Amino acid sequence: MNSAPSAALRCDIVLRWSDMDAYGHINNVQVLRILEEARISVFGAPAGTGAAILDTPAGQVPLFSCIADGVQALVVEHRVRYTAPLEYRGVPVPVDVWVSAIKPASLTLDYLVVDPVTDEVCVKAQTVLAFLDTTAGRLVRTTVEQKELLAGLLGKSLFR
Repeated sequence: MNSAPSAALRCDIVLRWSDMDAYGHINNVQVLRILEEARISVFGAPAGTGAAILDTPAGQVPLFSCIADGVQALVVEHRVRYTAPLEYRGVPVPVDVWVSAIKPASLTLDYLVVDPVTDEVCVKAQTVLAFLDTTAGRLVRTTVEQKELLAGLLGKSLFR
């Protein structure tokens, strides 16, 4: 798949000059930062972190800001496939994000990172997230409210 499903939300992530490696393209470690920035852009900052966000940005799904106190959204796994070099161009990089799976205690997010000039897909990626109750030390099941909140973002997985 080289295009995002209609359920995907697009966000623009600003690249930094320092994201570039010696080969002139965005370093693979920085790609994980781009994925993190895209998650926060689409799903909001986790509750209890940083200063309170005053308004929910347009197009944002408030998944992380609505989790209970003492619960953390944790990355369980990343899967990344580099399909073309992503070069620094001085303009934000479009990232399409959608949900490819909602399981009893985890969510899978898929991403396409797109070259802002050529519109070529440079990175296909996936993140598995789980919610952890830090007091009890166990996973928290995906709630009905979370499933309803994410239902409109469901699309096909990039990886099978």
